[in-house]
Amino acid sequence: MPKYITINKEKIGPGEHKIVNLNIARLPTYTSIDLPVLVYRAPVDGPVMLLTGGLHGDEINGVEIIRRMIERDLVIPEKGTVIAIPIVNIYGFIQNSRGLPDGKDINRSFPGAKGGSLAKLLAHTLMTEIIPVIDCGIDFHTGGASRSNYPQVRCSFKIDQATEYARAMGSPVMMHSGLISKSFRNAAHKKGKEILVFEVGESLRYDEFGIEEGIDSARRLMKYLGMVKNAPDANKTMIYNQSTWIRTKNAGLFISKTELGEIQNKRQVLGQIKDPYGELNSRVLAPQDGMVIGLNNCPVVNKGDALIHFAYNK
Repeated sequence: MPKYITINKEKIGPGEHKIVNLNIARLPTYTSIDLPVLVYRAPVDGPVMLLTGGLHGDEINGVEIIRRMIERDLVIPEKGTVIAIPIVNIYGFIQNSRGLPDGKDINRSFPGAKGGSLAKLLAHTLMTEIIPVIDCGIDFHTGGASRSNYPQVRCSFKIDQATEYARAMGSPVMMHSGLISKSFRNAAHKKGKEILVFEVGESLRYDEFGIEEGIDSARRLMKYLGMVKNAPDANKTMIYNQSTWIRTKNAGLFISKTELGEIQNKRQVLGQIKDPYGELNSRVLAPQDGMVIGLNNCPVVNKGDALIHFAYNK
């Protein structure tokens, strides 16, 4: 790594902590929207790790993970550099919404384009200003509205380097997840930089257990990379190479009989679908041995709605 890291024409030298503001665009009111990028460099050279949250504006658990790491000085490395972007999607964060004002999903807009939509512009900024200077990263996400995720790290098991990093994180669950076209992870991989996705909780809700697991997982990766000497002990990681959403065959009221993180046997009852009139009583069964890694917390469901994200090995 060169002596200086340059972001937006600003040089950050060894031992420096600096906030670099990337100007994205401005609102119709002419209010400028900047993307704050926090850079923490140790005096000693080493790996450069990126931490990003809020790629989807309503996914606040990742924002809180990075915020607490900053507050507790856990982003300050003893060797190397941490680049922290607590809120990538400033627009969505302000609006409590997943996407941007143009209706686009940033995580399906990579590698972006300078003259494209707002989502593509933001993606282009990350790819040109941030990705070239990092070695790896963790992108923190949550489930959607009323859908909660058990703490899990996702990577493609077909990519040795990403799998190695994921194991080092020691998260409760490690899931195979193939690269998705136009995603941040896929675009970074094409540039030789591996981004791991850490999922926990649901949108617009704090998940205390998952937030602390996210912090611990990030610290364990920092230790593995030689950036810090100490990190929390690892969990017993459950590793799964397949997952599926169990969907309801009936509309009605979903009553869960399971919890996030529970290991279930094949054909075990995971929940029931009932109707408001006392006539329907349909069971939801585990398709095979595995673990509940995602759960729909909304009781009112329509036919075909996703109820339970179930991980297993094939």
